[in-house]
Formats: sequence, structure tokens, C-alpha cells
Amino acid sequence: MKELEKLLSRVRKASEHYGMIGAGDLVVVGLSGGKDSAALLYALAAMRRFYPVPYEVAGVSVDLGFPDTDGLYAPVADLCRDLGVDFRIVKTEIAPIVFEGKREKNPCSLCAKMRRGALTEAVREMGGTKLALGHHLDDAAATFLLSLLEDGHIGSFSPVTVYEDRGISVIRPLIYAREYEVQALVRAASLPIVKSPCPEDGNTARADMRDLLKTLGRTHRGLPEKIIGALERRGIDGWSDIPAPQEQISGPAADPYAN
Repeated sequence: MKELEKLLSRVRKASEHYGMIGAGDLVVVGLSGGKDSAALLYALAAMRRFYPVPYEVAGVSVDLGFPDTDGLYAPVADLCRDLGVDFRIVKTEIAPIVFEGKREKNPCSLCAKMRRGALTEAVREMGGTKLALGHHLDDAAATFLLSLLEDGHIGSFSPVTVYEDRGISVIRPLIYAREYEVQALVRAASLPIVKSPCPEDGNTARADMRDLLKTLGRTHRGLPEKIIGALERRGIDGWSDIPAPQEQISGPAADPYAN
């Protein structure tokens, strides 16, 4: 499948450049039900066949506590079963806290913080070493614009974030993949997509930045790649054009998807 081949080349490049996956890692993918995390799970499960070091994959979804959502993640569970990876659902009361208790004007930031906490705790309980999130190159570029225009800060999220106190790292293996490449794999592989029950879904500042990127991209070709290239060249927020030490992935690479 050419769509999988393309995405795997991106995922492997990011994983090796930033040393995201080491021998014996249990990589737990945070599965929101959206296209990005589904594609990431699919790619990481496939990459086990040829990556130079052995690793395992699992999946976890956070039930935010919206009403009438029993069985919401059943398609995600089915996908994990088909791929031969363990899956867990974490029940929380994040939605009532954010939308009823605190009545946040901008609930997304608090929700993301609480959801990340639930995910990292689940990864620790599962014996995982890495939490893999489905942010891709377009997300990184949009976050850069959001930081610049809203906060006056030059930066974005990091490819790898280490939580030393928990023994867990957050990795983003899709950072070299464009959104349209992710969408192509989702369509080609018929991956399940779960509609988010959140009332703020799609109505966020980051979504506005993605729209702005598309507008600017009509006259500035390759803008998202240029933003990421600038972050790497300047070494901002953990981005670097210097590859990580490769001891953990040394050895012959029998990659059937190499371009």
C-alpha cells in the first residue's frame, strides 16, 4: 500500500532522527478516535516488522465523561484487536469538571492538561515507556503560528518531551508527515474514525491557525516545512537538525518501505 509506505518513511525518519524508540520500549499510542492517532497506531504497528530494534505497541483512550457515550471507542478497540495490540479505556470526569464545574471560557487548555495527565498515568500503569501522540507537521506549524500571534513566543511543541519523574517520554512520530498524507492512509486502509462528543471540537484557536496556514500556503509554497526547518536549524523547543545518538537503533535495517 503506497500510502502506508509514504507514512512509514516519515515515521521512521522522525523516530530515528530524534531517538524516539529504543530497544524494548512499550510505545502506548494516545487514541482520541480521530484520524491522526488511528494512522499513527497503524503505522507503528506495521513498523515493528522491520525497525532495527524490537518494541511493542499498545493503545489507550481517555473517556472524558460526556453523557451517552457508552461504546464510543468500540471501533478503536476493534482496530487494536485487528493489529494485535493491547487497548485500554481510562474513565474520567474531565468533561463535567471543565464544562460544568469550572465553566472555563477557553476549556481546551485545561482539558488538554487533564487529558495528558490521565494518559501519562495510564502509560505508567501499563508499564509503558513512551506515550505517542498523533501531532503531525501541519499541527506543529499551526502551533508555531498560535504561539507567535497569541503569545508573542517563537516555538512549538517538542518532538520528544521527557518526564523524568514518571519514567515516561512523550513522542510525536508523525512530525514529518503532512496532514494530507495521514488522510490518504486513513482512506486507503479504511481506518475507523470516532466523532468527538466535545462541543468545542473543531472550534479552537489552533483550528483557526490551520486555516491561516492553508491561506498563506497558496502564495508561500511549502510554508509548513519551512517553519519546521527553521525550528530545527535554530534548535528551538527541542527541535534540532542534529540527529540523536543512534546506539539504540544500530544494526542492519531491513526496511521494505525504504524510498
